[in-house]
Amino acid sequence: MALLEAQGIVSGYGGMEILHGVSVRVEPGQIVTIIGPNGAGKSTLLKAIFGLLWVKAGRVTFNGTDITNWSPERIVRLGMCFVPQTENVFPSLTVQENFEMGAFIRTDDYRARMEEVFELFPDLKARRHVKVGALSGGQRQMVALGRALMLDPKLLLLDEPSAGLAPKMVELIFERIRDINKSGVAIVMVEQNAREALKFSDRGYVLAGGENRFEDTGPALLQNEEIGRLYLGG
Repeated sequence: MALLEAQGIVSGYGGMEILHGVSVRVEPGQIVTIIGPNGAGKSTLLKAIFGLLWVKAGRVTFNGTDITNWSPERIVRLGMCFVPQTENVFPSLTVQENFEMGAFIRTDDYRARMEEVFELFPDLKARRHVKVGALSGGQRQMVALGRALMLDPKLLLLDEPSAGLAPKMVELIFERIRDINKSGVAIVMVEQNAREALKFSDRGYVLAGGENRFEDTGPALLQNEEIGRLYLGG
């Protein structure tokens, strides 16, 4: 059984339809990367899956449950978290306080989980009492990932996790994403650094014009000359 399956999703903003029947499937433990040109509907798809946009047609199932048009609050409780591209941390709070905010729906003692998350992000461990606004862009992105992990999710939706980062920090963020995946969390990632992301992705989808264009393993998409010419810059 697929962990996540979005079938024939039609969605958009107000009266503007952006997605015209998009489908993706994620098996447990996979990394799936969604690529495509600007305006293809990649971020819209994540928001529709996570209940931030209304799904006009199609259905979303997560771990066997139909969650189409559920509220994000209900979806989070099932084990899915979404890390948006921007405004994904509380800059005026410390790293530790951001992690505590990430545990907002937990009723148990989450301190052990917090230490597990800090072990995944050694860069942050030494800065746990530093305000996030004083950190670099890459470190803030790690805080956003760590905050989502406080709920011990089965699936993370990541919208452009490497956007605007220096090449060395992009490499570090991708390394952390692989570490998260090795810990048992499946990942769906929208990513402009397509070549690097597809290298370690189990599966990749190419969206264009709000529709599915290609689907294959990450390495196979990289080797496809047409995809390279149209979507990967040659």
